[in-house]
Amino acid sequence: MFTTSERGNRASGVGAPVVLSPSDRESFSASGLPTGQATERMFSMLNMRSMPDDRTTRAVIRDEALRLFAERGPDAVTVRQIATAAGVSPGLVVHHFRSKDNLRTEVDQYVLTVFEGLLNELTADGGTVAVDGPEAATTGSLSEIFLRHLPVGSPLPGYLRMLLLSDTDAGRGLFRRLYAVSCKILDALADAGVASRGKDPQVRAALLLVNDLSVFLLRDKLTAVLGIDPLSAAGLARLGPELLSIYAGGLNAAAVAPEAQGGQA
Repeated sequence: MFTTSERGNRASGVGAPVVLSPSDRESFSASGLPTGQATERMFSMLNMRSMPDDRTTRAVIRDEALRLFAERGPDAVTVRQIATAAGVSPGLVVHHFRSKDNLRTEVDQYVLTVFEGLLNELTADGGTVAVDGPEAATTGSLSEIFLRHLPVGSPLPGYLRMLLLSDTDAGRGLFRRLYAVSCKILDALADAGVASRGKDPQVRAALLLVNDLSVFLLRDKLTAVLGIDPLSAAGLARLGPELLSIYAGGLNAAAVAPEAQGGQA
């Protein structure tokens, strides 16, 4: 289990991004997913802007690269732009990472390590999906995980979206990881009696994952047509009941009454 630095005080509800030390990474690899309060602190700190800032220069460069890559795509970002954002010289970026490709690889690995912690929200004891009852059928989406743990403006969702759409080993590995989690969730829900594995469980798990990722990948487009961010609390409150209604009864399912949506019209 790894811990995070707590030296930086949070300002306006936003903290400094987590910096994993070599020993942290070793502990993460040895024990699997992080748990408990350390994980909560880790997620609450995932934002690129903070005062005071106790990050190392290398971590500042990495974090600014993450933000710029998520906003513009790695190919559109130069070493000089990263250096300017980090407040250092281009030569110092090269000194720490040798090349932009190496920097991107480190950013990829950092994001994937953090995401492993996010996936802990879907699992218990590093591998068993936590299902406590029928209400579990309404939880477990990537949208809910991001809403619960990431501050507004975090670049992590954008970077993960970029990875999923990229033709890279990191992107392919990320999708396989998500598919494995989707299979475990379907099994757990079926064991709890709140879902069926269907005739082809592998296909059903894949379709559930694709449905979840579609909201994530098409966030901007959905916001434009619905007038609400689907990854916000209000957006989930609006989309969730309709989605569950379709899952439960198909497209012929009756409309969900306002009372069943928590009193929302």
